[in-house]
Amino acid sequence: MSRPFHHGNLRAVLLDEATAVLREHGADALSLRDLARRAGVSHGAPRSHFVDRRALLDALAERGFLRLAETIRKAAESTPDDFARSLHAAGSAYVAFAAAEPALLDLMFAAKVDSPSETVHAAAAQLFLVMSDIMATGVAAGVVAAHEADRLALLLSATVQGIAGLVTSRRITVAQSEPLIADAIALFLFHKLPEP
Repeated sequence: MSRPFHHGNLRAVLLDEATAVLREHGADALSLRDLARRAGVSHGAPRSHFVDRRALLDALAERGFLRLAETIRKAAESTPDDFARSLHAAGSAYVAFAAAEPALLDLMFAAKVDSPSETVHAAAAQLFLVMSDIMATGVAAGVVAAHEADRLALLLSATVQGIAGLVTSRRITVAQSEPLIADAIALFLFHKLPEP
């Protein structure tokens, strides 16, 4: 189904269409020619924004990382006076994003892992930066030791990604993920990391 677009927003329309295809059919179904048809433009028009299919996939991954980072940031900020609840809100938001966008999450973490494009690398860094910022609030509250903050941010990210993977593979439900997130946070808050 084609959508009208105004000069200057074709890239956004193409990414929206690509996201819809990704949700419905997976990454293998994505092609620039099909996106052009869906957007109602000539088959060469997408190439002015994406030189090839890889560039399209990178743009989707970049957009996904930025969306996820913003989703997590907003969730954590919804409970600013309670660090444990902020962590839980961030973890729950991550899992909810994964459940809603499993193909996108797979694409984000598969996007040229060995040599990601600069834009994908920068967008992925934003996700970790948000997790680090959340952990910094724990340092400010005296709950997290400053020297452990980066390690805990990475460990929490890996743990929540693992829980999200269980949800997207349908090993557990989103509801079943909630106590796992709570358990992980309890471990982070009440157990010390071993010395490096």
